[in-house]
Amino acid sequence: MDFTHPTQPEYIVRREFLKKLAAAGTAAWMTGEPQAIWAKTGEKVVQPKPKADACILLWMAGGMAAPDTFDPKGYLPFEKGLEVKRMLSTFPAIDTAVDGVKICQGLENIAKVMDRATLVRSAVQPDLGSILHSRHQYHWHTGYVPPQTVACPHIGAWMAKVLGPRNPVMPAFINIGQRLEGVGESEELKAFTTAGFFGSEYGPMNLPFPEEAAQSVRPPKGMDPGRFASRDKFFRKLVDQSPHRDYMSDYQQQSMLRSLDNAYRLLSSKEREAFDVTLEPKESYAKYDTGRFGRGCLLARRLIEAGARFVEVTTEYVPFLYWDTHKDGHETVAGLHKEIDMPISQLVRDLEAKGLLDRTLIVIASEFSRDAIIEGKPGSNASDQATFKVEKIEEAKHYGLHRHFTGGTSVVMFGGGVKKGFLYGQTADERPLVAVKNPIPVEDLHATIMTAMGISPKTQFEIESRPFYVTIDGKGKAVTDLFA
Repeated sequence: MDFTHPTQPEYIVRREFLKKLAAAGTAAWMTGEPQAIWAKTGEKVVQPKPKADACILLWMAGGMAAPDTFDPKGYLPFEKGLEVKRMLSTFPAIDTAVDGVKICQGLENIAKVMDRATLVRSAVQPDLGSILHSRHQYHWHTGYVPPQTVACPHIGAWMAKVLGPRNPVMPAFINIGQRLEGVGESEELKAFTTAGFFGSEYGPMNLPFPEEAAQSVRPPKGMDPGRFASRDKFFRKLVDQSPHRDYMSDYQQQSMLRSLDNAYRLLSSKEREAFDVTLEPKESYAKYDTGRFGRGCLLARRLIEAGARFVEVTTEYVPFLYWDTHKDGHETVAGLHKEIDMPISQLVRDLEAKGLLDRTLIVIASEFSRDAIIEGKPGSNASDQATFKVEKIEEAKHYGLHRHFTGGTSVVMFGGGVKKGFLYGQTADERPLVAVKNPIPVEDLHATIMTAMGISPKTQFEIESRPFYVTIDGKGKAVTDLFA
């Protein structure tokens, strides 16, 4: 079966995708220790001087429409009989703290801190044969197009491996807000929410519900320290004597045991208080309390303060919910504006007030944008995933941007050495809304993020006797114009 064939039904494509990812995941357990290429050759990759030492990725999972958030176009309000081809933005533009830069109504608080931001309006993605969330989220988070013969590390795992922890007690990579069980496409999400061949110790600590995070760093209720220590010892024995031991390399086994050491150390540390958002002063907590994403932003701030290296906070990907606006697009996005606006602006303000913004890179991103009539980008033969395919709007549920669009996407960055009040790139003002100035592909965006963190885009490890780079083939180029 041709995995990339654009005419296959989506469920068949997903099924094949899962088979190949499962094979790659199994291969990760069988691989030995990845070797830094320079360690073997003696030729060390020159790492750039870091501009940041921590990173927060605010992931708008499901496809955040740039024309309804950070790249407003011509606005026409809902009107019965409105031609879909005339619908570019479904929210009017508002002023920001930067003269001449506008974003969409509903993001008034973010508008007030745009003078601390670099706004990129020209990020682009390939079609990858099929415009599927699973493929594009995997591509964005790992830098590699699935399927691969190895389990590719998440961008956060690269930072954990290359840079190590900022605080040895704190997990270097923490993932907030995404359930990996009991939701649609959970296997696809698990495929990139991993350290891949780097091993368990560099993988994420998953906290799907930020208000319950404190429970993750405490022994079970009613269990005394002695019994907990006994259980920890028994579990290590199980790992060491697992019937699957023959399928796990020595390196992967030891990496898992080291991850247990790290978890045990955290449980007895003072830093575990950072996971308890109820300890936040009520006035501060209220500013973040817009929903699970907002509380996730608060948790991320507390974890960065305590020494976490990389934290991802997501609005969560669940098919046909949140940013996956295949129906009721305008109404759904209006609700999302309310959920993200205050917490993101408060996160920026709090980190700035605490003297942490300059050394913390905040990135707002999504797997692709959306359009009212174009799937993929002009000229694409990708199958249309939209639920509503009408020429004229007859009901409110039709009013919105329902199609996956890869030709021009917005990314916002704060802190971490990027310029303040800076606009980069441009998309066309009339459909097709493609990037017409300074397009940035995923590999260059990754190179920029990694460079800000002090990691060369050419950093490479040997796995399965071949080099594996932090940006595909080491070809990603940092967009240095974004740095102050």
